[in-house]
Amino acid sequence: MKRSELNAIMERGIAFLEKMNFKLPPFAYWTPDEWQKKSDEYDEIRDNLMGWDITDFGSGDFKRIGLFLFTVRNGSLNDSKYTKTYAEKLMIVEENQVTPMHFHWNKTEDIINRGGGNLLITLYNSTEDEKLADTAVSVSQDGRRYEVPAGTTVRLTPGESITLPGYLYHTFWGEENCGTVLVGEVSKVNDDRVDNCFLEPVGRFPSIIEDAEPLHLLANEYPPAP
Repeated sequence: MKRSELNAIMERGIAFLEKMNFKLPPFAYWTPDEWQKKSDEYDEIRDNLMGWDITDFGSGDFKRIGLFLFTVRNGSLNDSKYTKTYAEKLMIVEENQVTPMHFHWNKTEDIINRGGGNLLITLYNSTEDEKLADTAVSVSQDGRRYEVPAGTTVRLTPGESITLPGYLYHTFWGEENCGTVLVGEVSKVNDDRVDNCFLEPVGRFPSIIEDAEPLHLLANEYPPAP
C-alpha cells in the first residue's frame, strides 16, 4: 500500500468515527515526531500493538479486500508485566469489503455491530488439519445459542453481536446498499503477529511504498523509547 493511501484511509476513518461519535484515545493522534520523544512510560502501547492497523492483506486492493482497525486496549500473551487479560478493537468495514477467511488459535472474540450498515459474516468449523469442516456450526448471538449449517452467513444489524471462539473460521464484509459499518471487537488478549490462521496465505501487515510522510504511525511501526 502507498503511504498516501494509508493517510487518506486514516482521514476518512477519523471523519467516520466523528460522525458515529466514537472518540479515539489521545495516542491515536500523535505524529511520528511526537512518537520519537515518547519514553518507556508508553511501552504498553508499543509492545502490545495498540493503535492504527490498516491492511489490504497483500491484495493490492484495499477497497475490495482490506480492513481498518484500531486497537484501543490490549494485554500480552507472553509478558507478565502487562496484566490485562482482554483487548478491545474497533473496525470500519465498507460495503463488499472482505476480510479473508481465518480463525484464531488463542483468541475468543465478540464481534459487535456498533452502528451504520449491516455486517455479514460466514462461518465454518475447522478440521484438525485446519481446513473448512462440513459440520454444523454452534452460534452464540446476543445470548441465543443455535446451530446453522457449515458456510451459513449470519447478518448482524446495528446493536447485534456474535461470539467467535478459537478455531471457528470466519470471513466478513459490509452488506451492499446498507452503508459503512462501525464494528467493535471485545476479546481475550490479541496478538496478530502469531494468532491468525488464514485459509489462504495473506499478508497480515501491509508492505508500504513511502510516497508521502506518515500522518500517524501504524502499530507495528513505533520507534523504541529514547
